[in-house]
Amino acid sequence: MTIKQLLVEAGAIQVGVRESDWRAVIALAARPLVEQGYIRPSYYQAVIGNTLDHGAYYVFDEGIAIPHARPECGVIKNCFSLVLLEQPIAFQDSEKADIVILFGATDGNRHIQDGIRAIVELLDNQERLARLRAATHWRQVVEIL
Repeated sequence: MTIKQLLVEAGAIQVGVRESDWRAVIALAARPLVEQGYIRPSYYQAVIGNTLDHGAYYVFDEGIAIPHARPECGVIKNCFSLVLLEQPIAFQDSEKADIVILFGATDGNRHIQDGIRAIVELLDNQERLARLRAATHWRQVVEIL
C-alpha cells in the first residue's frame, strides 16, 4: 500500500492546524492512528520521550518533520499520519517545520528503509511541497499525493 492509501484508509490527513506546542502536534498526528487501531498511545509517547532525550533528529531543512519511534513502542499496523501546520514550529530545539508526517512500521528494517525512504521520495519535489502547504482541505492533499 502507498503512503497515500494508508493516509486515506486511516483518515489521518489534517490540514490548516494551528498549534505551537510540538508535543501537542505529535499527539494530534497520532490521534487518528490510535483511534483506528494502528498504534497504541505508548507509541507517540515514545516519540515525545525520544525527542526530549535525543532531540528532534527527524526535522529536515525543508520544513518537514518525520517523527517516529521503534516498532516495539506500540506499532500495531504500518501507518502514516500527515499534519499540515498553518505556521511552522520548532520541535524541541530544531529547525521549524510545518509538514509533519508521523509514521509507524511493524518491522525494524522496514521502519527505516521503507518508511523514511517513501516519505523522502514523495516530498523530494519543491512544487509538490508548495502545493501541500497551500492546501486547505484533505481532499486537495490526496490529489497532490
